[in-house]
Amino acid sequence: MRRKHFLAFLGIALTSFSLVLGLQLAQANTTLLISAAASLKEVLEEIKPLYQKTRSNVNLTYNFGASGALLQQIEQGAPADVFISAAKRQMDTLEQKGGLVPGTRGNLANNRLALVVPKNTRIVTSFSSLKEPEIKRIAIGEVRSVPAGQYAEQVLKKLNLLNDVRSKLVYSNNVRQVLAAVESGNADAGFVYITDAKISDKVKVAVIADDSFHSPILYPMAALKNSKNVEAAKAFLQYLSGDEAKGVLRKNGFIVK
Repeated sequence: MRRKHFLAFLGIALTSFSLVLGLQLAQANTTLLISAAASLKEVLEEIKPLYQKTRSNVNLTYNFGASGALLQQIEQGAPADVFISAAKRQMDTLEQKGGLVPGTRGNLANNRLALVVPKNTRIVTSFSSLKEPEIKRIAIGEVRSVPAGQYAEQVLKKLNLLNDVRSKLVYSNNVRQVLAAVESGNADAGFVYITDAKISDKVKVAVIADDSFHSPILYPMAALKNSKNVEAAKAFLQYLSGDEAKGVLRKNGFIVK
């Protein structure tokens, strides 16, 4: 009888150990998929090792792109745990469709829109300079999917310049492609965020758009309802709202409240 009791106890102990080990392995393999606006690439890459110092069981995987394109991917069923867009519109769409985990939406940061030109250019000193005949190609984000392009169009409309420069506009799939076009000389000027200009030594800021010229530039973030790691997603969003992440955002030129 004692032998039977011992074997039964041993079986229970081994089962409990297996369950604990399995849980630990599952936690160790937690991967968070974060779909984020392309303009957040450097700051989120910098945040990644800081976050994993205290949460080594969580692996952060990023999917960067235009906010509109990311929204389309999510709507079509692409896996993602967290969404961070560069405008309200895309997040509003998901929220209205019930695609967000209730109570997780917040604002990561704000930004400014800038007109950049190649470093050696002296022609562009204001938005009106875009009408000059020497300026032949102006890069902006695709208005249907790139928030920076939407903000740029709003600025041009506000200043009654859109009709004058429409034929010069060349469209890019995301704000980083706009920056690359100006860096390479394939565009004489381009609309990017001030944080994009900050990472390049090949362009300079010609003028910064007044906030009243366009909708507020903000980065809403939220956990997605289809996430398989909701609690881990919530923890990451909480970290992004904390002092350490805010410090990294400020250092990279973002406006944090």
